[in-house]
Amino acid sequence: MESNRRILLIEDNEQNRYLTRYLLEARGWEVVEAVDGPTGLRLANEIDPTLILLDIQLPGMDGYAVARALRQLAALRAIPLIAVTSYAMPGDREQCLAAGCSGYLEKPIDPQTFAEQVEAFMESAA
Repeated sequence: MESNRRILLIEDNEQNRYLTRYLLEARGWEVVEAVDGPTGLRLANEIDPTLILLDIQLPGMDGYAVARALRQLAALRAIPLIAVTSYAMPGDREQCLAAGCSGYLEKPIDPQTFAEQVEAFMESAA
């Protein structure tokens, strides 16, 4: 396994952050949290994440704008960027991928399979 075990979570909902952090830390991941898009962009540049989990429904700067901004940064282009969103209507997945996301997970997340789903995105990107 690679030495960098850091995941950036960009999510404004405290309960969602708690659950995500709990599930990933239980598997040995370090989770760095951002509550909005601008903070997420700053942290993505500072912490060298292995993967970024991105909520789409964020205050101010939505997840689509954050994804597009992250993909403009050469150092972050290869990092898996996974939308974790309650947007589950036809076309929402495609809109996330078009904005630059490498994958898409629907909320509510399944605590039984979430960590494995996240890790699978990292394996497919390696």
